[in-house]
Amino acid sequence: MFGGIEAGGTKFVCGVGTGPEDLFTARFPTTSAAVTVAAAVAWLREVSGGQLSAVGIGSFGPVDLQTGFITSTPKAAWRDFDLAGSVGRALGVPVVFETDVNAAAIGESRWGAARSVSDCLYLTVGTGIGGGAIVGGRVMHGLTHPEMGHVRISHDRTEDPFGGTCPFHGDCLEGLASGPAMEKRWGVRGEDLPDDHAAWALEAKYIALGVANFICTLSPELVVIGGGVMRHGRLYGMVRDEVRRLLAGYVARLPEIVPPGLGELSGVLGAIALAAGETSSNG
Repeated sequence: MFGGIEAGGTKFVCGVGTGPEDLFTARFPTTSAAVTVAAAVAWLREVSGGQLSAVGIGSFGPVDLQTGFITSTPKAAWRDFDLAGSVGRALGVPVVFETDVNAAAIGESRWGAARSVSDCLYLTVGTGIGGGAIVGGRVMHGLTHPEMGHVRISHDRTEDPFGGTCPFHGDCLEGLASGPAMEKRWGVRGEDLPDDHAAWALEAKYIALGVANFICTLSPELVVIGGGVMRHGRLYGMVRDEVRRLLAGYVARLPEIVPPGLGELSGVLGAIALAAGETSSNG
C-alpha cells in the first residue's frame, strides 16, 4: 500500500492505494506548513492503518529535488520548508519527492492519456503554470527541474497593457496566463467570464505561445494540458488552432493537445506511482 501527496498552492490532494482502481483520496486546504502537513499525515496514517510502504510527493515549487525542500516559492510561509523530511519522519517510511507537474506527467504516462507514448508534455494552467516532461520514458530533470511557466513569451502591450502577476518576472507565461492573472486583468474569475469574452482568445494565444516553444524544443508525441483554467472546454480547440497558426507548417507533425485522462487525479496518482517505484526520480 502506497501513499501519495499532490502538494498544491491552494490544496493538498492525498491518496492511499496502488493505482486508480483502489485509490482513496482526501483534500485539505493549503494553509500553514505545520497545519497542512499534520492534516495530510494524520489522514494517510488513518486510512492506511499505518501500513504504508512508501509515500510519493509531487510538490509546488520551486523545489530542491535532492533535499526535498520547497525553496524560493512566492508562498512565504512555505519558503525553505523540508516537506519530504517532515512527511518521512512523521510516517517513518521512505519518501520520493518530485515537482507537482512532473508527478502529473508520471500519472498520465502510467495510467492516463499518455500511456501509449514514450515522450509527452504535461502542462497545468491554474493558480500557477508549470510543466513536466517524459522523455524516452523517463521524467526530465537536469540541473534542477524545468520551470516552463516562467518562460518569456511575446507580449504586445498595445493589445494587452496588463503588466503581469509574477513577483519574479512580471509578464512571463505564468504572469500573463495563470488564473490569478486572468482575474486581476479582467476583474473577475475566469470561470465567471462569458464564452464570447475577449479573455479567452487572449488566453489561448498565450498558452499556445508556450506550447509552440515546448514543441520546438522537446518534440513531444503528446501534449496534455490540465488545471482549473482549462475547464473552459473551448480552450483546447482554440489552443490547437493557435499552435498550428504559430508554427505555420514548419513542424510537419504536430502532437495532439488533449485534456488529462485522469482528470484531477493525475498528480496524486503520479505520486502513488513514484512511491511504488514505477518511475525513476532524482528525489
